[in-house]
Amino acid sequence: MSSSRHAVAVGKSRNSFSKDYFWTNSTLRETLGQSLARSRRDIQSSIASARAGEAAPASSAPQSEPVGTSVEDALPHRRRKRRREGDAGEIAEKRYPIALDASAQLADISSQLPQRSFKRVFTTYLSLSKPRLSFLVVLTATAAYSLYPVPGLLAPAATATPSLSTLTLFFLTSGTALCSASANAFNMLMEPEHDAKMSRTRNRPLVRKLISTRGAMAFAITCGVVGTGALYYGVNPTTTFLGFTNIVLYAGCYTPLKRMHVLNTWIGAVVGGIPPLMGWTAAAGQCAHDGTWQELLFGEGSAGGWLCAALLFAWQFPHFNSLSWSIREEYKHAGYRMLAWVNPAQNGRVALRYAILMFPVCIGLSFCGVTDWSFIATSSLVNGWMAWKAVEFWREQGHKGTARGLFWASVWHLPIVMVLAMAQKKGLGERVWRSIFGYPDEGDELYYEVGELEEEEEKLKALVERRSAA
Repeated sequence: MSSSRHAVAVGKSRNSFSKDYFWTNSTLRETLGQSLARSRRDIQSSIASARAGEAAPASSAPQSEPVGTSVEDALPHRRRKRRREGDAGEIAEKRYPIALDASAQLADISSQLPQRSFKRVFTTYLSLSKPRLSFLVVLTATAAYSLYPVPGLLAPAATATPSLSTLTLFFLTSGTALCSASANAFNMLMEPEHDAKMSRTRNRPLVRKLISTRGAMAFAITCGVVGTGALYYGVNPTTTFLGFTNIVLYAGCYTPLKRMHVLNTWIGAVVGGIPPLMGWTAAAGQCAHDGTWQELLFGEGSAGGWLCAALLFAWQFPHFNSLSWSIREEYKHAGYRMLAWVNPAQNGRVALRYAILMFPVCIGLSFCGVTDWSFIATSSLVNGWMAWKAVEFWREQGHKGTARGLFWASVWHLPIVMVLAMAQKKGLGERVWRSIFGYPDEGDELYYEVGELEEEEEKLKALVERRSAA
Protein backbone atom coordinates (compact mmCIF):
# COMPACT_ATOMS: atom_id res chain seq x y z
CA MET A 1 0.00 0.00 0.00
CA SER A 2 2.78 2.42 0.91
CA SER A 3 4.75 1.52 -2.17
CA SER A 4 1.79 2.30 -4.37
CA ARG A 5 1.27 5.64 -2.61
CA HIS A 6 4.96 6.36 -3.05
CA ALA A 7 4.74 5.52 -6.72
CA VAL A 8 1.76 7.81 -7.18
CA ALA A 9 3.46 10.58 -5.27
CA VAL A 10 6.60 10.25 -7.33
CA GLY A 11 4.54 10.21 -10.51
CA LYS A 12 2.72 13.36 -9.47
CA SER A 13 5.91 15.09 -8.49
CA ARG A 14 7.54 14.22 -11.80
CA ASN A 15 4.53 15.40 -13.79
CA SER A 16 4.35 18.58 -11.72
CA PHE A 17 8.08 19.19 -12.10
CA SER A 18 8.07 18.66 -15.85
CA LYS A 19 4.92 20.75 -16.28
CA ASP A 20 6.00 23.64 -14.09
CA TYR A 21 9.68 23.75 -14.98
CA PHE A 22 10.31 22.33 -18.44
CA TRP A 23 7.10 23.17 -20.30
CA THR A 24 6.95 26.77 -19.15
CA ASN A 25 9.82 27.39 -21.56
CA SER A 26 8.04 27.88 -24.91
CA THR A 27 11.14 27.19 -26.98
CA LEU A 28 11.95 23.98 -25.10
CA ARG A 29 8.33 22.92 -25.19
CA GLU A 30 8.16 23.49 -28.93
CA THR A 31 11.47 21.69 -29.53
CA LEU A 32 10.85 18.65 -27.31
CA GLY A 33 7.15 18.41 -28.09
CA GLN A 34 7.63 18.48 -31.84
CA SER A 35 10.64 16.17 -31.65
CA LEU A 36 8.71 13.64 -29.54
CA ALA A 37 5.76 13.84 -31.89
CA ARG A 38 8.03 13.36 -34.90
CA SER A 39 9.76 10.44 -33.14
CA ARG A 40 6.42 8.74 -32.55
CA ARG A 41 5.47 9.24 -36.20
CA ASP A 42 8.83 7.89 -37.36
CA ILE A 43 8.51 4.82 -35.14
CA GLN A 44 4.98 4.15 -36.33
CA SER A 45 5.94 4.60 -39.97
CA SER A 46 8.98 2.30 -39.56
CA ILE A 47 6.81 -0.39 -37.96
CA ALA A 48 4.25 -0.08 -40.74
CA SER A 49 6.94 -0.22 -43.44
CA ALA A 50 8.53 -3.27 -41.76
CA ARG A 51 5.21 -5.08 -41.73
CA ALA A 52 4.61 -4.12 -45.32
CA GLY A 53 8.11 -5.32 -46.22
CA GLU A 54 7.44 -8.72 -44.67
CA ALA A 55 4.26 -9.07 -46.69
CA ALA A 56 5.67 -7.71 -49.96
CA PRO A 57 8.23 -9.45 -52.20
CA ALA A 58 11.89 -8.62 -51.76
CA SER A 59 12.07 -6.91 -55.13
CA SER A 60 9.44 -4.38 -54.09
CA ALA A 61 11.13 -3.43 -50.79
CA PRO A 62 10.70 0.29 -50.06
CA GLN A 63 13.70 2.52 -50.52
CA SER A 64 14.85 4.54 -47.57
CA GLU A 65 14.37 8.31 -47.70
CA PRO A 66 17.31 10.63 -47.32
CA VAL A 67 18.16 11.14 -43.71
CA GLY A 68 19.30 14.70 -44.19
CA THR A 69 15.84 15.85 -45.27
CA SER A 70 14.13 14.60 -42.11
CA VAL A 71 16.87 16.01 -39.89
CA GLU A 72 16.66 19.35 -41.70
CA ASP A 73 12.92 19.47 -41.22
CA ALA A 74 13.26 18.42 -37.57
CA LEU A 75 15.43 21.41 -36.66
CA PRO A 76 13.05 23.88 -35.03
CA HIS A 77 15.10 27.04 -35.64
CA ARG A 78 15.12 26.33 -39.37
CA ARG A 79 11.37 25.85 -39.39
CA ARG A 80 10.90 29.09 -37.51
CA LYS A 81 13.21 30.91 -39.91
CA ARG A 82 11.32 29.64 -42.95
CA ARG A 83 8.03 30.54 -41.32
CA ARG A 84 9.26 34.06 -40.50
CA GLU A 85 10.55 34.58 -44.03
CA GLY A 86 7.29 33.38 -45.53
CA ASP A 87 5.21 35.57 -43.24
CA ALA A 88 7.48 38.54 -43.90
CA GLY A 89 7.11 38.08 -47.65
CA GLU A 90 3.33 37.89 -47.45
CA ILE A 91 3.15 40.91 -45.14
CA ALA A 92 5.48 42.91 -47.38
CA GLU A 93 3.37 42.11 -50.42
CA LYS A 94 0.17 43.07 -48.62
CA ARG A 95 1.68 46.30 -47.27
CA TYR A 96 3.19 47.35 -50.60
CA PRO A 97 1.83 50.88 -51.03
CA ILE A 98 0.60 50.53 -54.63
CA ALA A 99 -0.76 47.79 -56.83
CA LEU A 100 1.88 45.53 -58.30
CA ASP A 101 2.66 46.04 -61.96
CA ALA A 102 0.21 44.15 -64.22
CA SER A 103 3.05 43.16 -66.54
CA ALA A 104 4.94 41.62 -63.63
CA GLN A 105 1.84 39.72 -62.49
CA LEU A 106 1.23 38.35 -65.98
CA ALA A 107 4.88 37.39 -66.32
CA ASP A 108 4.66 35.48 -63.04
CA ILE A 109 1.60 33.62 -64.35
CA SER A 110 3.37 32.92 -67.65
CA SER A 111 6.41 31.44 -65.92
CA GLN A 112 4.22 28.77 -64.31
CA LEU A 113 2.66 27.61 -67.59
CA PRO A 114 4.06 24.79 -69.75
CA GLN A 115 6.91 25.67 -72.08
CA ARG A 116 5.93 26.61 -75.65
CA SER A 117 2.23 26.45 -74.88
CA PHE A 118 -0.03 28.95 -76.65
CA LYS A 119 -1.30 30.32 -73.34
CA ARG A 120 2.24 30.96 -72.10
CA VAL A 121 3.24 32.75 -75.31
CA PHE A 122 0.05 34.83 -75.33
CA THR A 123 0.39 35.81 -71.66
CA THR A 124 4.05 36.75 -72.10
CA TYR A 125 3.37 39.02 -75.07
CA LEU A 126 0.33 40.50 -73.33
CA SER A 127 2.53 41.43 -70.37
CA LEU A 128 4.71 43.50 -72.73
CA SER A 129 1.76 45.76 -73.52
CA LYS A 130 1.11 46.88 -69.89
CA PRO A 131 -2.58 45.95 -70.24
CA ARG A 132 -3.89 48.15 -67.42
CA LEU A 133 -2.24 51.27 -68.81
CA SER A 134 -3.29 50.45 -72.39
CA PHE A 135 -6.87 49.89 -71.24
CA LEU A 136 -6.92 53.30 -69.53
CA VAL A 137 -5.55 54.94 -72.69
CA VAL A 138 -8.31 53.37 -74.81
CA LEU A 139 -11.00 54.46 -72.32
CA THR A 140 -9.90 58.10 -72.41
CA ALA A 141 -9.90 58.11 -76.22
CA THR A 142 -13.36 56.51 -76.30
CA ALA A 143 -14.76 58.99 -73.76
CA ALA A 144 -13.58 61.97 -75.83
CA TYR A 145 -15.02 60.36 -78.97
CA SER A 146 -18.43 60.05 -77.32
CA LEU A 147 -18.31 63.65 -76.02
CA TYR A 148 -17.94 65.19 -79.48
CA PRO A 149 -21.05 67.30 -80.17
CA VAL A 150 -22.63 65.89 -83.30
CA PRO A 151 -24.00 68.80 -85.36
CA GLY A 152 -27.70 69.04 -86.14
CA LEU A 153 -27.55 67.29 -89.50
CA LEU A 154 -30.73 66.34 -91.34
CA ALA A 155 -31.74 62.80 -90.46
CA PRO A 156 -32.62 60.40 -93.31
CA ALA A 157 -35.82 59.49 -91.51
CA ALA A 158 -38.05 61.21 -89.01
CA THR A 159 -37.09 58.82 -86.20
CA ALA A 160 -33.36 58.64 -86.90
CA THR A 161 -30.82 60.34 -84.65
CA PRO A 162 -27.50 61.75 -85.88
CA SER A 163 -24.65 59.64 -84.56
CA LEU A 164 -21.00 58.80 -85.14
CA SER A 165 -19.70 55.75 -86.95
CA THR A 166 -19.37 52.55 -84.94
CA LEU A 167 -16.82 51.24 -87.44
CA THR A 168 -14.66 54.31 -86.92
CA LEU A 169 -14.86 53.72 -83.16
CA PHE A 170 -13.64 50.14 -83.69
CA PHE A 171 -10.59 51.29 -85.67
CA LEU A 172 -9.94 54.03 -83.10
CA THR A 173 -9.95 51.68 -80.11
CA SER A 174 -7.96 48.89 -81.77
CA GLY A 175 -5.40 51.27 -83.29
CA THR A 176 -4.97 53.20 -80.03
CA ALA A 177 -4.54 49.99 -78.04
CA LEU A 178 -1.86 48.71 -80.43
CA CYS A 179 0.01 52.03 -80.41
CA SER A 180 -0.03 52.02 -76.62
CA ALA A 181 1.21 48.40 -76.55
CA SER A 182 4.05 49.34 -78.91
CA ALA A 183 5.14 52.29 -76.75
CA ASN A 184 5.04 50.18 -73.58
CA ALA A 185 7.05 47.36 -75.16
CA PHE A 186 9.72 49.82 -76.32
CA ASN A 187 9.78 51.22 -72.78
CA MET A 188 10.52 47.77 -71.31
CA LEU A 189 13.18 47.10 -73.93
CA MET A 190 15.10 50.22 -72.89
CA GLU A 191 15.32 49.64 -69.13
CA PRO A 192 15.29 45.97 -68.01
CA GLU A 193 18.37 46.45 -65.79
CA HIS A 194 16.65 49.33 -63.99
CA ASP A 195 13.32 47.52 -63.71
CA ALA A 196 15.19 44.77 -61.85
CA LYS A 197 15.96 47.22 -59.02
CA MET A 198 12.31 47.91 -58.14
CA SER A 199 9.90 45.56 -56.39
CA ARG A 200 7.06 46.69 -58.61
CA THR A 201 8.79 45.89 -61.91
CA ARG A 202 11.46 43.28 -61.17
CA ASN A 203 9.21 40.45 -62.37
CA ARG A 204 8.61 41.90 -65.82
CA PRO A 205 9.15 39.44 -68.72
CA LEU A 206 12.40 40.92 -70.03
CA VAL A 207 13.88 41.08 -66.53
CA ARG A 208 13.09 37.41 -65.97
CA LYS A 209 14.15 36.55 -69.53
CA LEU A 210 10.82 34.96 -70.36
CA ILE A 211 11.14 36.43 -73.84
CA SER A 212 14.14 37.34 -75.95
CA THR A 213 15.04 40.91 -76.83
CA ARG A 214 14.51 40.11 -80.49
CA GLY A 215 11.01 38.79 -79.81
CA ALA A 216 10.08 41.86 -77.76
CA MET A 217 11.44 44.15 -80.48
CA ALA A 218 9.41 42.33 -83.14
CA PHE A 219 6.29 42.67 -80.98
CA ALA A 220 6.83 46.41 -80.45
CA ILE A 221 7.43 47.13 -84.14
CA THR A 222 4.49 44.98 -85.26
CA CYS A 223 2.07 46.65 -82.85
CA GLY A 224 3.27 50.09 -83.91
CA VAL A 225 2.91 49.38 -87.64
CA VAL A 226 -0.48 47.67 -87.35
CA GLY A 227 -1.80 50.27 -84.89
CA THR A 228 -0.88 53.29 -86.98
CA GLY A 229 -2.11 51.45 -90.09
CA ALA A 230 -5.51 50.86 -88.48
CA LEU A 231 -5.78 54.52 -87.52
CA TYR A 232 -4.83 55.66 -91.02
CA TYR A 233 -7.18 53.24 -92.79
CA GLY A 234 -10.20 53.49 -90.51
CA VAL A 235 -9.95 56.96 -88.93
CA ASN A 236 -7.94 59.81 -90.51
CA PRO A 237 -4.31 60.91 -91.00
CA THR A 238 -4.44 63.46 -88.16
CA THR A 239 -5.34 60.81 -85.59
CA THR A 240 -2.66 58.56 -87.08
CA PHE A 241 -0.05 61.27 -86.60
CA LEU A 242 -1.09 61.72 -82.97
CA GLY A 243 -0.83 57.97 -82.33
CA PHE A 244 2.65 57.79 -83.86
CA THR A 245 3.71 60.89 -81.92
CA ASN A 246 2.67 59.23 -78.68
CA ILE A 247 4.93 56.24 -79.39
CA VAL A 248 7.88 58.54 -80.08
CA LEU A 249 7.27 60.72 -77.02
CA TYR A 250 6.84 57.82 -74.61
CA ALA A 251 9.67 55.62 -75.84
CA GLY A 252 12.04 58.23 -77.25
CA CYS A 253 11.63 61.14 -74.80
CA TYR A 254 9.93 60.11 -71.57
CA THR A 255 11.79 56.84 -71.01
CA PRO A 256 15.40 58.16 -71.29
CA LEU A 257 14.50 61.44 -69.54
CA LYS A 258 13.41 59.54 -66.42
CA ARG A 259 17.08 59.13 -65.50
CA MET A 260 18.08 62.68 -66.43
CA HIS A 261 15.59 65.27 -65.17
CA VAL A 262 12.33 65.65 -63.26
CA LEU A 263 10.73 67.13 -66.38
CA ASN A 264 10.05 63.55 -67.42
CA THR A 265 6.77 63.75 -65.49
CA TRP A 266 5.56 66.63 -67.65
CA ILE A 267 6.47 64.72 -70.83
CA GLY A 268 4.58 61.71 -69.48
CA ALA A 269 1.57 63.94 -68.79
CA VAL A 270 1.62 65.11 -72.42
CA VAL A 271 1.64 61.46 -73.50
CA GLY A 272 -1.41 60.83 -71.33
CA GLY A 273 -3.24 63.86 -72.75
CA ILE A 274 -2.88 62.87 -76.42
CA PRO A 275 -5.33 59.88 -76.48
CA PRO A 276 -8.39 62.08 -75.64
CA LEU A 277 -7.32 64.41 -78.44
CA MET A 278 -7.14 61.37 -80.74
CA GLY A 279 -10.71 60.46 -79.86
CA TRP A 280 -11.87 64.00 -80.54
CA THR A 281 -10.18 64.26 -83.94
CA ALA A 282 -11.56 60.83 -84.88
CA ALA A 283 -15.09 62.11 -84.28
CA ALA A 284 -14.45 65.53 -85.82
CA GLY A 285 -13.15 63.94 -89.01
CA GLN A 286 -16.63 62.56 -89.74
CA CYS A 287 -18.23 66.01 -89.65
CA ALA A 288 -15.39 68.13 -91.10
CA HIS A 289 -15.55 69.88 -94.48
CA ASP A 290 -11.97 69.28 -95.66
CA GLY A 291 -10.64 67.04 -92.89
CA THR A 292 -7.22 68.72 -92.77
CA TRP A 293 -5.14 68.72 -89.61
CA GLN A 294 -5.64 72.48 -89.29
CA GLU A 295 -9.40 72.04 -89.24
CA LEU A 296 -9.42 69.05 -86.89
CA LEU A 297 -6.91 70.46 -84.39
CA PHE A 298 -7.44 74.22 -84.60
CA GLY A 299 -10.73 74.70 -86.43
CA GLU A 300 -14.14 75.64 -85.12
CA GLY A 301 -15.23 73.32 -82.31
CA SER A 302 -11.72 71.97 -81.62
CA ALA A 303 -11.57 73.56 -78.15
CA GLY A 304 -13.42 70.60 -76.63
CA GLY A 305 -10.69 68.20 -77.69
CA TRP A 306 -7.97 70.33 -76.16
CA LEU A 307 -9.95 70.64 -72.93
CA CYS A 308 -10.30 66.84 -72.72
CA ALA A 309 -6.54 66.57 -73.26
CA ALA A 310 -5.93 69.22 -70.59
CA LEU A 311 -8.08 67.28 -68.12
CA LEU A 312 -5.96 64.15 -68.55
CA PHE A 313 -2.75 66.20 -68.49
CA ALA A 314 -3.64 67.84 -65.18
CA TRP A 315 -5.00 64.64 -63.60
CA GLN A 316 -1.73 62.78 -63.93
CA PHE A 317 0.20 65.02 -61.52
CA PRO A 318 -1.83 64.37 -58.34
CA HIS A 319 -2.10 60.73 -59.42
CA PHE A 320 1.57 60.07 -60.16
CA ASN A 321 3.07 62.39 -57.52
CA SER A 322 1.21 60.57 -54.76
CA LEU A 323 2.03 57.18 -56.28
CA SER A 324 5.74 57.94 -56.68
CA TRP A 325 6.00 59.32 -53.13
CA SER A 326 4.97 55.93 -51.73
CA ILE A 327 7.88 54.19 -53.48
CA ARG A 328 10.30 57.14 -53.66
CA GLU A 329 13.19 55.14 -52.19
CA GLU A 330 12.87 52.52 -54.92
CA TYR A 331 12.85 55.22 -57.60
CA LYS A 332 15.96 56.71 -56.02
CA HIS A 333 17.69 53.32 -55.87
CA ALA A 334 16.87 52.64 -59.52
CA GLY A 335 18.21 56.04 -60.58
CA TYR A 336 14.89 57.55 -61.72
CA ARG A 337 14.77 61.28 -61.04
CA MET A 338 11.32 61.94 -59.63
CA LEU A 339 10.13 64.95 -57.63
CA ALA A 340 9.05 62.60 -54.84
CA TRP A 341 12.66 62.25 -53.67
CA VAL A 342 14.49 65.02 -55.53
CA ASN A 343 12.27 67.79 -54.12
CA PRO A 344 9.43 66.48 -51.88
CA ALA A 345 8.10 69.98 -51.14
CA GLN A 346 7.75 70.80 -54.84
CA ASN A 347 6.19 67.39 -55.37
CA GLY A 348 3.28 68.39 -53.11
CA ARG A 349 2.95 71.85 -54.64
CA VAL A 350 2.78 70.48 -58.18
CA ALA A 351 0.11 67.94 -57.21
CA LEU A 352 -2.00 70.67 -55.59
CA ARG A 353 -1.51 73.10 -58.47
CA TYR A 354 -2.80 70.72 -61.11
CA ALA A 355 -5.62 69.44 -58.89
CA ILE A 356 -6.91 73.03 -58.75
CA LEU A 357 -6.43 73.42 -62.52
CA MET A 358 -9.13 70.84 -63.14
CA PHE A 359 -11.80 73.31 -61.96
CA PRO A 360 -11.42 75.73 -64.93
CA VAL A 361 -10.95 72.82 -67.35
CA CYS A 362 -14.33 71.33 -66.42
CA ILE A 363 -15.96 74.76 -66.49
CA GLY A 364 -14.50 75.24 -69.98
CA LEU A 365 -16.20 72.06 -71.20
CA SER A 366 -19.58 73.59 -70.33
CA PHE A 367 -18.63 77.02 -71.67
CA CYS A 368 -17.63 75.53 -75.05
CA GLY A 369 -20.88 73.61 -75.39
CA VAL A 370 -19.49 70.13 -74.83
CA THR A 371 -21.50 69.52 -71.64
CA ASP A 372 -24.56 71.07 -70.04
CA TRP A 373 -24.13 73.82 -67.46
CA SER A 374 -25.10 71.37 -64.71
CA PHE A 375 -21.74 69.69 -65.25
CA ILE A 376 -20.07 72.64 -63.53
CA ALA A 377 -21.81 71.82 -60.26
CA THR A 378 -21.34 68.05 -60.36
CA SER A 379 -17.72 68.16 -61.51
CA SER A 380 -16.87 70.81 -58.91
CA LEU A 381 -17.93 68.44 -56.14
CA VAL A 382 -15.57 65.73 -57.40
CA ASN A 383 -12.78 68.22 -58.12
CA GLY A 384 -13.22 69.70 -54.65
CA TRP A 385 -12.73 66.28 -53.07
CA MET A 386 -9.56 65.78 -55.12
CA ALA A 387 -8.28 69.28 -54.29
CA TRP A 388 -8.84 68.75 -50.56
CA LYS A 389 -6.83 65.52 -50.66
CA ALA A 390 -4.11 67.38 -52.56
CA VAL A 391 -4.06 70.10 -49.87
CA GLU A 392 -3.55 67.45 -47.19
CA PHE A 393 -0.83 65.83 -49.28
CA TRP A 394 0.93 69.19 -49.69
CA ARG A 395 0.67 70.13 -45.99
CA GLU A 396 1.98 66.82 -44.69
CA GLN A 397 4.36 66.26 -47.63
CA GLY A 398 2.94 62.80 -48.12
CA HIS A 399 3.09 61.63 -44.50
CA LYS A 400 0.23 60.53 -42.19
CA GLY A 401 -1.43 58.56 -44.96
CA THR A 402 -2.05 61.60 -47.17
CA ALA A 403 -0.18 60.07 -50.13
CA ARG A 404 -2.40 57.01 -50.07
CA GLY A 405 -5.49 59.20 -49.68
CA LEU A 406 -4.63 61.36 -52.70
CA PHE A 407 -3.71 58.32 -54.78
CA TRP A 408 -7.05 56.59 -54.24
CA ALA A 409 -8.90 59.88 -54.71
CA SER A 410 -7.25 60.22 -58.13
CA VAL A 411 -8.09 56.63 -59.01
CA TRP A 412 -11.80 57.30 -58.46
CA HIS A 413 -11.78 60.90 -59.69
CA LEU A 414 -11.08 60.25 -63.37
CA PRO A 415 -13.83 57.69 -64.12
CA ILE A 416 -16.39 59.69 -62.13
CA VAL A 417 -15.66 62.92 -64.02
CA MET A 418 -15.68 61.10 -67.38
CA VAL A 419 -19.01 59.41 -66.66
CA LEU A 420 -20.53 62.69 -65.48
CA ALA A 421 -19.36 64.45 -68.64
CA MET A 422 -20.86 61.77 -70.89
CA ALA A 423 -24.11 61.71 -68.89
CA GLN A 424 -24.36 65.51 -69.05
CA LYS A 425 -23.35 65.91 -72.67
CA LYS A 426 -24.82 69.02 -74.26
CA GLY A 427 -28.46 68.40 -75.22
CA LEU A 428 -28.46 64.73 -74.24
CA GLY A 429 -30.89 65.17 -71.38
CA GLU A 430 -33.27 67.21 -73.53
CA ARG A 431 -33.22 64.60 -76.29
CA VAL A 432 -33.91 61.82 -73.79
CA TRP A 433 -36.80 63.83 -72.34
CA ARG A 434 -38.31 64.47 -75.79
CA SER A 435 -37.91 60.84 -76.83
CA ILE A 436 -39.75 59.68 -73.71
CA PHE A 437 -42.64 62.15 -73.93
CA GLY A 438 -42.78 62.34 -77.71
CA TYR A 439 -42.16 66.05 -78.24
CA PRO A 440 -40.30 66.86 -81.48
CA ASP A 441 -37.02 68.66 -81.12
CA GLU A 442 -35.66 71.45 -83.28
CA GLY A 443 -34.00 69.00 -85.64
CA ASP A 444 -37.28 67.24 -86.30
CA GLU A 445 -39.08 70.55 -86.94
CA LEU A 446 -36.33 71.58 -89.33
CA TYR A 447 -36.62 68.21 -91.05
CA TYR A 448 -40.36 68.65 -91.54
CA GLU A 449 -39.93 72.18 -92.91
CA VAL A 450 -37.31 71.08 -95.42
CA GLY A 451 -39.43 68.08 -96.36
CA GLU A 452 -42.40 70.29 -97.12
CA LEU A 453 -40.23 72.54 -99.29
CA GLU A 454 -38.91 69.53 -101.20
CA GLU A 455 -42.47 68.30 -101.83
CA GLU A 456 -43.50 71.72 -103.15
CA GLU A 457 -40.42 71.81 -105.35
CA GLU A 458 -41.21 68.39 -106.81
CA LYS A 459 -44.80 69.48 -107.53
CA LEU A 460 -43.54 72.58 -109.33
CA LYS A 461 -41.13 70.51 -111.41
CA ALA A 462 -43.89 68.09 -112.38
CA LEU A 463 -46.17 71.01 -113.36
CA VAL A 464 -43.45 72.58 -115.50
CA GLU A 465 -42.74 69.26 -117.23
CA ARG A 466 -46.46 68.78 -118.05
CA ARG A 467 -46.77 72.28 -119.47
CA SER A 468 -43.62 71.91 -121.56
CA ALA A 469 -44.88 68.60 -122.92
CA ALA A 470 -48.20 70.16 -123.85
